[in-house]
Amino acid sequence: MGVKTGCAEKCIKGAFINREYSWLEFNSRVLDQAMDLTNPLLERCKFLSIFKSNLDEFTMVRLGSLENMAKSNPEERDNKTDLTAAEQIAAVLELYPALYKRADHTFSFLATELYSKGINIIKADELSPKQEKLCLAHFTDYLLPRLSPLVLDQKHPLIRFFNLRTYMVLLLERNGHSMFGVVAVPLTAERIFHIPGGKKKHLILTEELLFKFGHLAFPGYNVKEKALIRITRNADFEASMEDADIEYNFDFSKLIKTKIEERTNLPTVRVETNSPSEEIKSYVSKQLGIKKNHIFHSGTYFDYKFLFSLPGYFSQEEKERLSFKPFRSSVDRSLIGTNLFSIVEKRDIFLSYPYDSMETLVNLLEEAAVDKTVTNIKITIYRLMDHSGIVSALIKAANNGKDVTAVMELCARFDEENNLENASRLREAGCTVFYGLGDYKVHSKIISIVREKNGRVSYITHIGTGNYNESTSRQYTDLNIITSNKEIGEDGVAFFRNLAVLNLEYGYKRLLVAPYSLRSGLIAEIDKEIAKGKDGLIRAKMNSLTDRGMIEKLIEANQAGVKVHLVVRGICCLLPGVEGVSDNISVISIVGRFLEHSRIYSFSSGKDQRMYIGSADLMTRNISKRVEIACPVLDAGVMEKINHLMDNIFNDNVKARRLLSDGRYHKVQSLSAPFDSQEECLREAQSGNLGL
Repeated sequence: MGVKTGCAEKCIKGAFINREYSWLEFNSRVLDQAMDLTNPLLERCKFLSIFKSNLDEFTMVRLGSLENMAKSNPEERDNKTDLTAAEQIAAVLELYPALYKRADHTFSFLATELYSKGINIIKADELSPKQEKLCLAHFTDYLLPRLSPLVLDQKHPLIRFFNLRTYMVLLLERNGHSMFGVVAVPLTAERIFHIPGGKKKHLILTEELLFKFGHLAFPGYNVKEKALIRITRNADFEASMEDADIEYNFDFSKLIKTKIEERTNLPTVRVETNSPSEEIKSYVSKQLGIKKNHIFHSGTYFDYKFLFSLPGYFSQEEKERLSFKPFRSSVDRSLIGTNLFSIVEKRDIFLSYPYDSMETLVNLLEEAAVDKTVTNIKITIYRLMDHSGIVSALIKAANNGKDVTAVMELCARFDEENNLENASRLREAGCTVFYGLGDYKVHSKIISIVREKNGRVSYITHIGTGNYNESTSRQYTDLNIITSNKEIGEDGVAFFRNLAVLNLEYGYKRLLVAPYSLRSGLIAEIDKEIAKGKDGLIRAKMNSLTDRGMIEKLIEANQAGVKVHLVVRGICCLLPGVEGVSDNISVISIVGRFLEHSRIYSFSSGKDQRMYIGSADLMTRNISKRVEIACPVLDAGVMEKINHLMDNIFNDNVKARRLLSDGRYHKVQSLSAPFDSQEECLREAQSGNLGL
């Protein structure tokens, strides 16, 4: 079930749902997975950690963005629910306490089960006398030398609290004077201390040890009150090309480096504490310039990343029993040890991550790097894995005299530094690297390979729904098409040429490219279904649906009798089931083992079916403020496979949650046998029949 609060009435208006409310509902579904007994215990622990990491990022980015908007445009209203930024902030803050309570309850539930499996995660006030003695020795020998305590007085009136770092704040007294002390959890310290002794593995976290014994860093003082705190800073910064002026020598990368450094000084948007101490709250509130309704109590831990370490405390046999069954992404046997160019000349190659391996795409680039007929390789890059095979292949191609161009997006939030580093590596290897088109983020996923043989030019083009990141390709569901189609190939070459000359307005033959033609192209496809009335059909899958114009178009299709079936994993600002408005629209969300990330837009069925895959969600930022690509699926065999994947998803009755007209997500009710779409896709992939 979703977040239960009276603010739902404020966040729902007609057939529209507020974006921030919908996102918190999504994260609530992530938390549900931590309590879902169909998931193994160690995987449920991970879902709790992911929930809290998601909430941290939401706080830094979305709450931060609303705070910025409340200052710069206080009268501006959300175009779906008519709420100002300040009203949205109030609604969000109203939701947080219930989420913290649910997280605390979920951890207690998991901790009880972990205890039954031999793992005891212990709080400081639960230590036995013997354990306390061992912990004190560890604190004295290991932690105390790492601490940098500070007493705040006239000479030291302030301290700089860093984002997402845990501190202990103490109200101290000496010689009749009160003052505050602050000490941070050392960054160099191991998070978990395994307390020796006993049949069970007794684990305590470093912050608990600091809370228990941290007063020893303040000898001569009487501790009146103490609290652990963690602050969250606004991470939503803007960086436009115009800002890269003479101060930065017109170098956008220098501007981004400066902005990254400035993140540590951005305003505080949240404080978490484990103590109800009003005096400490008042002190922190005053120090950070934050209102008390931005301070939240956490009864367990500020983050649960340590739960990812728990498998190391189990035997291999126990770890396997308490985790998802391991799998290896497969490579189609017909693609192993063969020339991929010769295959794609005959048919499109389709890859469905994580069931299929990205190894095929890396091999394609490796092949292109040494193929004498290849003259040019161009790629858009948004997020990359460390030590990326994609980058290595591009460098090899450049070393072999190929003309290699990479369009590197420097504003990929929290990946800016990694992208700057890879841009430097590529440039040093002789690749051409540039940073996109004006103030539009380049979020497209495209590789264009140009070949010349006997005076004839041909093309191999890759279009995907996800990043060129080998790590996330094993965790995210994404679709890929590698094609030798001439028109798509010519479009790909034109796309990179237009990026280089800052041209947004171009009429492509096959590709729908935002911000110029993606919206109009999808609307034209919806209009074809509207013309069919009750015979019309729209099936689409995306991460988020927030754009008012696209929502209104889907409502228009609904009112014409068109059946609209949507899979929206995260934010959905369209409320289905509103009588006379959206009663022919269904929305489901899948939150499971893998993060559903592919975007599919399908219209009609049978011989009349038109289908696109692409990088864009139906969000205003994607279709109006970014450079995105949607590619038509032209190969009948590939379309059949994607239809099969979609059928699996719509038949899911284990992980699927249906959005109803009350704004809540409810578990899909079915009399059929349990059907988990991701597990079915895994089974099919392992049997070699994915999509058949």
